[in-house]
Amino acid sequence: MIKFENVTKAYPDGTVAVDGLNLEAPTGKLTILVGPSGCGKTTSLRMINRLIEPTSGTIYLDDQPTSGMDAALLRRRIGYVIQHAGLFPHRTIVDNVATMPILLGESRQKARTKALELIERVGLPASFAKRYPWQLSGGQQQRVGVARALASDPAFMLMDEPFSAVDPVVRGQLQDEFLRLQSEIGKTIIMVTHDIDEALKLGDQVAVMRVGGKLAQMASPSELLTSPADEFVADFVGRDRGYRSLGFTKTAGAVAIGEEAVVQLGASAEEARAKATGAWVLVVDGSRKPLGWAQPEQIAGGELKREHLNLSGIAAAASGTMRQLLDAALSSPSRRGVVVNEHGELIGTVTATDVVKAIEAEPHLETAR
Repeated sequence: MIKFENVTKAYPDGTVAVDGLNLEAPTGKLTILVGPSGCGKTTSLRMINRLIEPTSGTIYLDDQPTSGMDAALLRRRIGYVIQHAGLFPHRTIVDNVATMPILLGESRQKARTKALELIERVGLPASFAKRYPWQLSGGQQQRVGVARALASDPAFMLMDEPFSAVDPVVRGQLQDEFLRLQSEIGKTIIMVTHDIDEALKLGDQVAVMRVGGKLAQMASPSELLTSPADEFVADFVGRDRGYRSLGFTKTAGAVAIGEEAVVQLGASAEEARAKATGAWVLVVDGSRKPLGWAQPEQIAGGELKREHLNLSGIAAAASGTMRQLLDAALSSPSRRGVVVNEHGELIGTVTATDVVKAIEAEPHLETAR
């Protein structure tokens, strides 16, 4: 547990960066600090490991005030991940990750063995161990940064916009990988981000801060979207919060999934036309995994090939959320959203109308996460 008790940070010129902050980050959970520029997010984070000293108030780690701890020892108890990873450019990846265990007294061999395990755990191949940071992409460097923060097996982790320096596709991949990792390790984490979508995706709870370092609302992502505390929070979260809240509503079997006629890649144009519903037919592989949609009338003859596929539609898992089902329906050129099981195999399709009817019929569906 990390706890702020009436914490303030004021500077000699009269600037108040954080003002009377009361906040608790529960053990084993991910707490996100989010808010506009200048609201004191990073200042709050850096006061935890005393890179910035609070002016008043107390910060606790598991009921122990940090003010009474040796600053260097305190920082060794906390994993710290920043933008651009902050790796040592002259050290190999494995030596970057092994840095903290060696500082804590582990033998070099044991530290490097642990580092190799962590490199693979964050989704990098073992062959990267002997490379240098400049030989890795930005996303790969961020993974190394996370591995390095985990190397000493800290109970607490601080993350300052760790995924902001990479492109949107890589950022999404890093977020998904981090959620998987956190489900396994269960660290007590406080993360700073300026991206409300990232906060809602990753956080067990989200703290929205106002300019001046005041806490506006602390809530679960679902509660933040459905019950913002005031106009400031509502505006910051966004006007489409009703739709986004569907991302936290499980389908739970509420939507009727219809059967869908399919053809396999390589089928004749004649067979595709016979199986089509309206202008479109769904194309699958030999394992019934969806490959895309095709318009048989636009196939001059011969067999159905990959070049005939429309790939705009996305597939939603039957165990997923209402938002994923609605996205699948709206993104599909046929307006029939593809639904798959946990192995990616076709179950059937849904329409946007099916999803909306389920939402209207069951307004209090189970909340995801």
